[in-house]
Amino acid sequence: MRHESLWRPERWIVVGIPLLFIAGSIMHFLYNLLWESPIVGLLAPVNESIWEHSKMVLWPMILWWLLYYAFQKNRYQIDKNKWFTGVLTALLVSLAAMPLLYYFYTGAFGVELLWVDILILLLAVALGQLLGLHVYRHGRGIQANYILVVFALVILLFMLFTYWPPHIPLFQDGMTGGYGLMPRA
Repeated sequence: MRHESLWRPERWIVVGIPLLFIAGSIMHFLYNLLWESPIVGLLAPVNESIWEHSKMVLWPMILWWLLYYAFQKNRYQIDKNKWFTGVLTALLVSLAAMPLLYYFYTGAFGVELLWVDILILLLAVALGQLLGLHVYRHGRGIQANYILVVFALVILLFMLFTYWPPHIPLFQDGMTGGYGLMPRA
């Protein structure tokens, strides 16, 4: 069996799994810790909806990959198109995995458990990072400019839906029944 070691950029992706999990976990509390600032609400979950909890993946993951690229692209001759395709894969897989895993277990078993919710964050991040790594290593890459447009659209959707979310279960706070940053009564 041939052993392939991970070179530095690939290690960065794998090391990101526990660190992104920790960063996402911290993000869960930022909105409340920072006096429910509407600006912080663009970055951190403002309620207990599945959509808002996806911010715990969105910002840490984008920053993790982009900062490494910004500071190490020349040192390791990182292929921009392959790197950004890996980022896009990691992000979209993680963002899709969170609600899918959550709705699967709550629907299939009729329970909601905090420890399972925490495990879902870890699984979503791990799945995204590992598939992002695979795409980076073995994919041909998509034009990075197209991917940056997709990032901008995803970020714009998250920002818009923080203030004006659709009134469907994905966006509903299970504890209060509210949506997004609804005006306080």
